[in-house]
Amino acid sequence: MKKKLLSMLLVGVTAMSMLAGCGGSSEEPKKEDTKTEAKDDKEEKKELDVVNVAYMPNYASLWVVTTAKEKGYFEEQGIEVKMTKFDDGPTEIAAMESGSMDVAYIGPGAHTLAIQGNVDVFCFQQLGDADCVMGLKSHGVNSLEDLKGKKVAYASGTSSETILLRALDSVGLTMDDIEAYNMEVTNMPSAMISGSIDACAPWSPNTKVITDELGDDAQVFVSNADFSDIAADPASWVCMPEYAEKNKDLLVRFTKALYKAMDFGAKEENFEEVAGYVANETKTDVETAMGQTTDGAWLTSEELLKGVEDGSVKGYYEIQQKNFLDNGKITEEAPVDDYVLFDIMTEAGK
Repeated sequence: MKKKLLSMLLVGVTAMSMLAGCGGSSEEPKKEDTKTEAKDDKEEKKELDVVNVAYMPNYASLWVVTTAKEKGYFEEQGIEVKMTKFDDGPTEIAAMESGSMDVAYIGPGAHTLAIQGNVDVFCFQQLGDADCVMGLKSHGVNSLEDLKGKKVAYASGTSSETILLRALDSVGLTMDDIEAYNMEVTNMPSAMISGSIDACAPWSPNTKVITDELGDDAQVFVSNADFSDIAADPASWVCMPEYAEKNKDLLVRFTKALYKAMDFGAKEENFEEVAGYVANETKTDVETAMGQTTDGAWLTSEELLKGVEDGSVKGYYEIQQKNFLDNGKITEEAPVDDYVLFDIMTEAGK
């Protein structure tokens, strides 16, 4: 009887051991699977191509790129963007030349550097209307003619200088007729508010900062729109020529994400949402960003691609270059196709 009980006990222990062994083997692959899945997720994240993006802290510069970032359009294209703020286009281009930035949004004025071969334009974004020339009534500046002999601030090599030159020329004046002060646009509000200058050529949102603080004493005389019959002010995405040559596929994917963001952001019903993205990036409020939604002609990708196809976008760059030549900002003409990569824009639209 004892032997029988002992035999039954041994059989039971053996069975339990076998079950435990089976249980262990069924759990182990699950742990391994979990580790493998986690590893795969990490590898997927590593596969995103990082693009270092230079921008300026205003709606015109950010309405497309922040929308693409926040709504996941870059990630859909296998791209991770790292954003860095700059005050102007020439500084952004210098950063790309040093290798710290990959792509940048530039305003109209910095396109002189594209014409001179420093950078390539790979995506047209919009015609700008963010620049103006303004003066102080209390300093005797009530018109453009009154700028003669006055202290006028501008930012050399940017759209600030471009619009100031146009404004002066429209009333028969030149830079020699004014006391021209070269300063960063971000310093113009404090200079105007303190009264250390009489007039300036700022862009958004600095214009609003000045008018909000000074009220009727600050008068805006002209903006880009006042010269639409003789000038075009393209704002564009640019990169170094060497970068474009080595990363064409990446630029096409980047532009695809921009197009999708344009299609969303160009709709007026989405302005407030986009302004929220801009405000978040610039650490300002939505109201300030909303105040800049009239600073450009916001295009959809369909409108942009139509302009590329019918030659009107190329025409903008040709007019821009002629203005630079007439103003002495460049000395030699360059074929637009040499520095504007229309093939990237077209391919991104497919």
